[in-house]
Amino acid sequence: MAEPHLRIDVLDSIHRVRAAQWDACACPEAADGGRPYDPFTTHRFLAALEDSESVGADSGWVPQHIAAFAEEQLIAVAPFYLKWHSQGEYVFDHAWAQAYEHAGGNYYPKLQGAVPFTPVSGRRFLVHPAYRGKGGAALMAGAVKLARGSGVSSMHVTFCTEDEAKIGQRLGLLHRLGQQFHWDNRGYENFEAFLAQLSARKRKAIRRERSRANAFGGEIKVYTGAEICRHHWRAMWRFYQHTGARKWGMPYLSRAFFDIAHDTLRQDTLLIFANHDGAAVAGAMHMLGRDTLYGRYWGCGAHHDCLHFELCYYRAMEYAIAGGLARIEAGAQGAHKLARGYLPAATHSLHWLAEPAFRRAVAHYLAAERGAVAEEVRLLGAYGPFRKVQIQEHE
Repeated sequence: MAEPHLRIDVLDSIHRVRAAQWDACACPEAADGGRPYDPFTTHRFLAALEDSESVGADSGWVPQHIAAFAEEQLIAVAPFYLKWHSQGEYVFDHAWAQAYEHAGGNYYPKLQGAVPFTPVSGRRFLVHPAYRGKGGAALMAGAVKLARGSGVSSMHVTFCTEDEAKIGQRLGLLHRLGQQFHWDNRGYENFEAFLAQLSARKRKAIRRERSRANAFGGEIKVYTGAEICRHHWRAMWRFYQHTGARKWGMPYLSRAFFDIAHDTLRQDTLLIFANHDGAAVAGAMHMLGRDTLYGRYWGCGAHHDCLHFELCYYRAMEYAIAGGLARIEAGAQGAHKLARGYLPAATHSLHWLAEPAFRRAVAHYLAAERGAVAEEVRLLGAYGPFRKVQIQEHE
């Protein structure tokens, strides 16, 4: 029987395909009603970004999702955007843009394969299980073809999996290595069992931080699913807006995103709030995957000593241990996470550059950078808080 003809389309909205079609490629593991490996490439999450106008022409993130069809069946998808800046990506190419434009070129627009504003590793080329052998490579080739045909300077795929990075390299894409800090649940029975694996000095420091955090005068509560009410989203928006304005100049997500999240993302969300006199004074928003908890946003109305560590790290660890989750990914940057049990982990991205001379220069830079990042991951891992015998076993 002849192989079905593959057709690559570009979708200017996630709504160009039905949610069930998209999710059959993005999260087939959730077809039985369970959780997806991660919620960030699901139709509902990407739709929330579009419907809230957090992405779109005014944001500089214009949807250009790539879809592969075999006859009329959707067999693979990839979230892509035409970008007019380099904000909200967390794999920084500002220096590349500056060099390109100093040489007389126009770096923007560029094509970006990513989950906007979300420095979380995961599959970016989402293939229906029945077509896994060919769908991923077809999507990558389609992305390069789209970039070449649209005349953009470059195409980037950020926070992809290591397997996707290997496929991309075989197709001639440049590979970039980065690093984050992740916490691994090594089958801990409870938080005390985790602490028992740390050096005495680090164990005492964490206990001291937790004591100071829990002395803020109120109570800390955890909400997920139907426990989350609209007033929780209003509070989380205030916290997010305050932190976003302080860190980035303006928040990436719109107010409407939090309203939509109440209707479509509550089952994917974990909120940890510090409440005082009936009002939330600080909050952390996490997203739930099949075996991973993803730390996303934090904010507070007033400073309380060590409350950030308690809500973002220690309570998240307790939740992961109780729920049997394998790990926590706490987002970009933050070497302070190392002292709290988060060890360095490699992240991957792929890059295609139209200009041959520029591509050669970037390839040379990335080769040196990969060596430096790999060495940094090795050295930071050796300075973790675990007792030395535990580090050796982990390695």
